[in-house]
Amino acid sequence: MKLIAGLGNIGREYENTRHNIGFMVVEELARRWDIPWKTDGIASVAERRMPSRVFLVRPQTYMNRSGIAVGGLANYYRIDLPDIAVVQDDLDLPGGKLRIRRKGSAGGHNGILSVQDHLCSGEFARFKVGIGRPEHEEKTVVRHVLTKFSKEETSLVAEAIKKTADALEYWLEYGIDETMNKFNG
Repeated sequence: MKLIAGLGNIGREYENTRHNIGFMVVEELARRWDIPWKTDGIASVAERRMPSRVFLVRPQTYMNRSGIAVGGLANYYRIDLPDIAVVQDDLDLPGGKLRIRRKGSAGGHNGILSVQDHLCSGEFARFKVGIGRPEHEEKTVVRHVLTKFSKEETSLVAEAIKKTADALEYWLEYGIDETMNKFNG
């Protein structure tokens, strides 16, 4: 079994914001695979068998409490840490850039920190999608991550979502090392 969690915030006011890039990626996978979402309290889940089970997850607990959903599902289904991938936004990467890591620290990302706390480990794959830092110093990081993408960024974001979804499909078939070799760079 595999679990792919896309991090984001619930609610219409957060749709298409930088912080919700994780949701956008798992929604792209669900669309490609033509599988429905089912919401049950702490998470929306879409499931596919290929031949083993793959769970796509959108935590419904807001970003800073994402680990409740991810950890709960991983524990319930007894999914091993190497079989978990989390899609997150990353301020330190230029907009649209993808970086894949086997494991790591939270790096100041509260959603990842919550996932680490609930999994009791940082030993899960990270699919980081760059959202860049605010262009103007007076714009806070919080305001930046909660803003919608501009019209100029639309094609860049669409390409980043497609590339990240491609990388996750590759990960499912070939594992983390080959995926990092193919998609990082």
